[in-house]
Amino acid sequence: MNTVTPQQLQARIGEEIGISEWVEVTQAMIDTFADATGDHQFIHVDPEKAKLTPFGGTIAHGFLTLSLMPLLMAKADSPKIADVKMGVNYGGNKTRFLAPVRSGKRVRGRFKLLELDEKRPGQWQQVIEFTVEIEGEDKPALIAEWISQFFV
Repeated sequence: MNTVTPQQLQARIGEEIGISEWVEVTQAMIDTFADATGDHQFIHVDPEKAKLTPFGGTIAHGFLTLSLMPLLMAKADSPKIADVKMGVNYGGNKTRFLAPVRSGKRVRGRFKLLELDEKRPGQWQQVIEFTVEIEGEDKPALIAEWISQFFV
């Protein structure tokens, strides 16, 4: 595991800091997300009706795709910060859903470090550009700027 200090990571602002493994987005994952959020729109959960749409089948919820960020980050080759006590989501600057993720497709995350600042001693805030690529497709599923904080 590639472990770095916050200051070492700070030197990489503007660089891609990781690419994840591919992860399959299954219909079971989509159905579970629908149950958790109450969003049972047919384009997500009814394969027969969804076949009749321009999507040609069911698609993942945009927010499901966005919520894969922690999983994809965990499966990325990005550097890990030494001695982190905890991390928290702080928010997002922008999120754009660019292409649907069809059930059964594989996705991966690309992570680019945009900002990293120490807000208080031991409290760091980072902004990551998070791109979700769809295997075999030119257009990404989404691009988001996500803000998180970690404490060392």
